[in-house]
Amino acid sequence: MPLQVARATKRQCEHCRMKKLDGNSKGLKKNQIRRIENLYRRRTPPQFILTPELARDISRLSFEINRQLGLLIDRKGRVVSVIVGDHHGIVIPQMREYRTAPDRLKGVRCVHTHLDEQALTRDDLNDLVLMRLDLMAVIAVGREGLPGKIHWSHILPGKTEGPPYRIHDPLEAGHTDIGCHELIHSLEAELAHVSGEAAHMQSSDERALLVSVTTVSKQKAVDVLDELEELVHSSGIEVVDKILQQRRSVDSKYLLGSGKLKELTILALQQGATLIVFDQELNPSQIRSITDRIELKVIDRTQLILDIFAQRARTREGKLQVELAQLKYLLPRLVAKNTAMSRLTGGIGGRGPGETKLEINRRHVRTRIAHVENLLSQVRRQRNQQKAKRAKRGLPVISIVGYTNAGKSTLLNTLTSSRVLAEKRLFATLDPSSRRLRFPRDTQVIVTDTVGFIKDLPEDLKVAFRATLEELESADILLHVIDIHNPRCLDQIRAVETILADLDLHRIPAIRVLNKQDLVSQETLQKMIRTIGGTPISAKQKKTTLPLIEAMETMLMNKRPNRYQG
Repeated sequence: MPLQVARATKRQCEHCRMKKLDGNSKGLKKNQIRRIENLYRRRTPPQFILTPELARDISRLSFEINRQLGLLIDRKGRVVSVIVGDHHGIVIPQMREYRTAPDRLKGVRCVHTHLDEQALTRDDLNDLVLMRLDLMAVIAVGREGLPGKIHWSHILPGKTEGPPYRIHDPLEAGHTDIGCHELIHSLEAELAHVSGEAAHMQSSDERALLVSVTTVSKQKAVDVLDELEELVHSSGIEVVDKILQQRRSVDSKYLLGSGKLKELTILALQQGATLIVFDQELNPSQIRSITDRIELKVIDRTQLILDIFAQRARTREGKLQVELAQLKYLLPRLVAKNTAMSRLTGGIGGRGPGETKLEINRRHVRTRIAHVENLLSQVRRQRNQQKAKRAKRGLPVISIVGYTNAGKSTLLNTLTSSRVLAEKRLFATLDPSSRRLRFPRDTQVIVTDTVGFIKDLPEDLKVAFRATLEELESADILLHVIDIHNPRCLDQIRAVETILADLDLHRIPAIRVLNKQDLVSQETLQKMIRTIGGTPISAKQKKTTLPLIEAMETMLMNKRPNRYQG
């Protein structure tokens, strides 16, 4: 044997020995382990699913050890993983180096044995779809350990009804030349075409699948999903479907059950979703576990709200507050190490490996948090100066609060004849606004509009917007605007009043403003007045606000009789 060929063979053998078996190899003989490891040395031509010889050898080994054996084969025909399972199945390992894009498949195909001449199972088809494999093939091992029929399937791009895969007629073990290379490339070309069409047809770059896992009643859970849908629309994302799962207890690892997670991935593929939005806040461990199983972007409700705030912030103060909230949310979630983060970046002359990329990122985030907090402290001082000036002038302050999209900005515009942005979407306005209002008795007051509240307002947002929310502390009266046309208005009232109590603002006198009276029946309006009290108005109609102005003026006279100038 020539020297160069011998060296190449030796390197190849050493390379094979370096590779370990995936799965469960306990209880196998050394000779069996060695023969299974030698499968790493086999090569398959690009046109074949696998060669007849490889099908024969893997079938005999599987029959001998009475366990399923699997191979992951890349597009060059190399065996990149040998998997040892049990009698009933195999577990495909995570392949982080083979991340897929929406228009790409995984880049590897799975071929494994089935004992008892079994065809493709539901688990096989789920793995095909969940991991976006090039192909899934099963060798039905016969009684004598000989390969029987080869059952195979691949993903069907762009299919919205029925299963998102195609199961082909079984093949004989000696006839696996199906033009595998061309087939995979044609599937990817179709995936790219479908993705391109979706991007052209939709105005948004993202298509979201909404998920909520709940232990409460179904109706409350549906209301929660409806609000999540409004948040998603407010962020400019298209909603393709909503999934609700009721459980006795939430799964600590995946939030929802593993079976439901598989269904979710298949549905996302069928609907062409590019994003999955969970209504519950995900902890770092759950995010890592879910993204290990799903080849899609996954965010939670808090991330979504932070994204909306980032879009709406216009002033320097607002941008700083949003950035601080985002950094505080990100810091505990900088736990996942990927290929890029595994590189070490030690300083010149350092004795150790230095800081990892992950540690550097954490340090940078902490440094930035400290810097932004310092800038916001300056903003807080400026606000205190503004408050002092207002206090010297003796002008009363009336602050408008309420659930997001209840009509606060519209009411401010109507009362003060101003033009603050007011749109029918959640968190349309973020930065606070102040305007002067002259009462009929020629008295001037300052009316301020603040950021809208929402149920389970993220704690990081409360901290970041402390300077803005502190503006409410100097208010003489709070106008609590309530959208009585919203079927969830009672829950929204409780959410707002809970936040006000948390901020120690419940001591300030408040007037409940029952907005959108023109959108409900008279019977419903009277029932709401009896149930929760308040002054009914329609924020778009100035004449309906006259009783509210009178109520504010009367309350100010009772609160500040000495300083009130009528």
